[in-house]
Amino acid sequence: MPTTFSRRTFLHATGATTAAAALGLSPARAVTAMPPRIGAHAPAIRATDILGAPVDLDRLSGRLVVLEWTNAGCPFVRKHYDSGNMQALQAEATAAGATWISVISSAPGQQGHGTVADTQARAQNEKWSASHVVLDPSGSIGRAYAAKTTPHMFIIGADGTLLYEGGIDDRPTADPADIAGARNHVREALSEIASGKPVSVASTRPYGCSVKYAPGKD
Repeated sequence: MPTTFSRRTFLHATGATTAAAALGLSPARAVTAMPPRIGAHAPAIRATDILGAPVDLDRLSGRLVVLEWTNAGCPFVRKHYDSGNMQALQAEATAAGATWISVISSAPGQQGHGTVADTQARAQNEKWSASHVVLDPSGSIGRAYAAKTTPHMFIIGADGTLLYEGGIDDRPTADPADIAGARNHVREALSEIASGKPVSVASTRPYGCSVKYAPGKD
C-alpha cells in the first residue's frame, strides 16, 4: 500500500506519437539541452519543494534518486495515478531508501501548471508517496535533463551518475488496462540496482504528453 503524502513523508524519505495523436495530443517536442548520458554525472538540481524543504542533489550523495516528470492534466499521467500505479512505485522506491522527486515543468498558462497550494492539495488527495514535489515553471530543471514527456523517468545512482532514463514501462498508451501486462522499466531497474547488478535496459523511449514548457522556448 502506498504511504500518504504528507510533511512526514517528505522529510522521512531521504514518443508515443500514435497514441498521442489518437488522443488529440501533441507529440513530445525537442528541448534545447543535450540529454544527460547514461553513466555520466547527472545535472545538478537545487530547488525548494512544495513544502518548503530544500532539494539539492549534491546533498543526496550516497542515496538513490528517482526523478519523475509529471503533469496532472495529461491522460498518460492519469493512467498511472488514477490506477494507483505511480503511487505504489513511489512507495516501493522510498521504502527501499530511494529519494523520489516529482518535477512539474509546466509553464504558467500551460496544461499541468498549478500553484503550490493546488499541488499540495492534489498530492494529498491522490496520496502521492514522493519524497519531494518540485515546481519548475521556468523549465530550467526539465531542460537540464532534456525531459520530453510526462511521465519521463530518470534514476540517479548513489554516486551521482545516471543509471536509467526513459519511459515508466513498455506500454505507450493512456489505457490503465495495459498496466497489468506491462514491463515496468523503473521497477526492474531499481530491483537490479538493489541486487548490485548493472541496469540491463538503461535507456528507453519515453512516452506521454509533451512537457509543457513556455511556448517558443523549447
